[in-house]
Amino acid sequence: MDDGRIVDLFLARDESALALAAERYGARLLPLARNILGDEGEAEECLNDAWLEVWKRIPPHEPRDYLFPFLAKIVRAKALNRVKAMSAGKRSAELVALTNELAGLLRSDEDVEAAMEARDLSEAVSRWLRSVSEEKRRVFVRRYWYAESLGQIAARYGMSEPKLKSLLWRARRELANHLKKEGYFP
Repeated sequence: MDDGRIVDLFLARDESALALAAERYGARLLPLARNILGDEGEAEECLNDAWLEVWKRIPPHEPRDYLFPFLAKIVRAKALNRVKAMSAGKRSAELVALTNELAGLLRSDEDVEAAMEARDLSEAVSRWLRSVSEEKRRVFVRRYWYAESLGQIAARYGMSEPKLKSLLWRARRELANHLKKEGYFP
């Protein structure tokens, strides 16, 4: 069943929409939550919480052409909120590492999480992502949006971890230069 029909079922408040969405996208959403949370059980609970949130958000939203990104954004937000709640301000080592990798791209007086959520910054990053090679874009998104480990990404794309680290380092430098041109650096 296509995304539009699944959304129609959500709009009709037909509970089978949840089962169909879970069947179609659950296997892709669970690793997203697991990468952020680092625990299978927590990831499954997070995904269940996300399904409830999806039920609440459709309607008013009608993500016919972008159902997976809509679902992934909800799962990611739920997982990040769960990390914050579980650690009471202390982040997992992996999230600290990811945050530290990107922190150098922003002015030090800014809160990284708040800045990353800002619409303007998001649009600037999106413009940069559209301008880079497909390989660089995929690796960057896998690392910084899906929170995949270096080992996972290297295996997925058949490259060594040193090559991947180098590619990510260059990508961060390019993004920093792009953000500087966009006015995010003095």
